Amino acid sequence: MNKNSTRSRKSDDASEIGFLMRPTGRSNSITPSTYSQNNQENEPPVSDSPPPLSNNAKDSKSCCFCWCCCCSCSCFTVKHNNTKRNNPNADNMLPERDEPITLEELKLWKESFDFLMKSIAGQKNFREFLRSEYSEENILFWVACEDLKNETDPDLIEEKARMIYEDYISILSPKEVSLDSRVREAVNRNMVEPTNSTFEEAQCQIYTLMHRDSYPRFLNSQRYTSLVQQLQSS
Repeated sequence: MNKNSTRSRKSDDASEIGFLMRPTGRSNSITPSTYSQNNQENEPPVSDSPPPLSNNAKDSKSCCFCWCCCCSCSCFTVKHNNTKRNNPNADNMLPERDEPITLEELKLWKESFDFLMKSIAGQKNFREFLRSEYSEENILFWVACEDLKNETDPDLIEEKARMIYEDYISILSPKEVSLDSRVREAVNRNMVEPTNSTFEEAQCQIYTLMHRDSYPRFLNSQRYTSLVQQLQSS
């Protein structure tokens, strides 16, 4: 990585954190100045919320400025409970049920990454492989984006978009996916008024990354070759 790209990355990270820290304009928002007055050690606040919604966007119905998973306030509990009631698979949208795999299907996985990702068994096995490579967040992000695309309720679109941002886009998240600065800036702009296509460009970039990088290694992995051998011998 050259010095220019390093400076660009640092600039993007600083820009995102500064953007996330802007006050939302709501009467109950906490600005850095009011926070420091209440903080005995005068430490600046650290916020990992997505960019604030515009005046034309729907109210996010939050009662606090905290968007981290350690928050135990009632608004956080209600928001996530509502999401799980409307989406029972909110914690894990990838299919987990076992389905029989045929040798013909395994051959199609090798011929087409698109077919692998459209297959329930294919997604499951590819996810397990990515987990072994410590890059499971890529397929989790992709599946979450697919779920968002199919959402029609405006309130749930906003809520799911914010959850995706916190889990996979935020530079403070342990599951942050790798995006270039141009796509990251586009996501930040889109988050002002979230829609079900907010992460479309980012999803495409991660899909391409999995296709070019992880997919060839999956086809050469012990997991895939073992599946082929088992079906050939049965």
